[in-house]
Amino acid sequence: MLPSVGVVIPTHNRPQLLRKAIESVLAQDYDGKVRVVVVYDRAEPDLSLAGDRVEVLANTRTPGLPGSRNTGILALDTDLVAACDDDDVWLPGKLAAQVAALEAEPDAVLASCGILVDFNGREVPRLAGADRVLFDDLVGDRVMSVHSSTYVARREALIDIGMVDETIPGGQGEDWDLALRAARRYPIVNVDRPYVRVLFGQTSYYAQAWETKVEALRWFLDRYPEIGRSPAAAGRVYGQIAFGCATIGRRREAVRWAGRAMRANWKERRVPFALAVASGAVSGKRVLLTLHARGRGI
Repeated sequence: MLPSVGVVIPTHNRPQLLRKAIESVLAQDYDGKVRVVVVYDRAEPDLSLAGDRVEVLANTRTPGLPGSRNTGILALDTDLVAACDDDDVWLPGKLAAQVAALEAEPDAVLASCGILVDFNGREVPRLAGADRVLFDDLVGDRVMSVHSSTYVARREALIDIGMVDETIPGGQGEDWDLALRAARRYPIVNVDRPYVRVLFGQTSYYAQAWETKVEALRWFLDRYPEIGRSPAAAGRVYGQIAFGCATIGRRREAVRWAGRAMRANWKERRVPFALAVASGAVSGKRVLLTLHARGRGI
């Protein structure tokens, strides 16, 4: 018998995108039982979405994405739990392929897959290039395709490692943290085909979110000292902090963090972007839009 799957979709006032996400999950060709839990965060739940396979709840935990995800996880009693953001879409074959991969690795906590980054209708595939993603891989490189909307996990194991951390500032990077903790226990099983369409750019964070983003990145440096011990990882995160500080006008801090990034890894590609924004030569928003158009982030 195939394991049952519960899919958590957190949402906040995006009804049209939400319906597409739900439809893509329910359309999966999977012979096991599939349930969807839609969790409304700081918004009135739309009970008209509820049905035989769809449950609608309000977030009862910490406001924000991590609390919403955990509300859904705890409401389920399925063998596996999966995630889909309300602005993303599962493509045909995703669930069956990932469940098969996860079943072949009994000790694995989490499975991921490739994604299609959709920026204004232009799609760019992003793959991990391997059938396993290790803890060291995730420290050294964020691995963009290991994305929350790709996650399928064993529910009991997920609860055992602590579910989604609700203490991360603004919930920024909660999927990276969860992947790191899962990979500490056992490598992430990866189906390296693009099975999720991820809407990029239109819902990205610009200047108003970078204050929190910088706080979250510093949280990761404190929580995972392995980042600071890896030249590539340290350069990447220091460069991101430099860019964030530049975007919100903290120019001296931006220059200091850019210097740290250069000392960690003189090839760090984010440094020129951070310094250009700090100098006023270009806006952070313009840099992000240009990168998003190529299926990349900072």
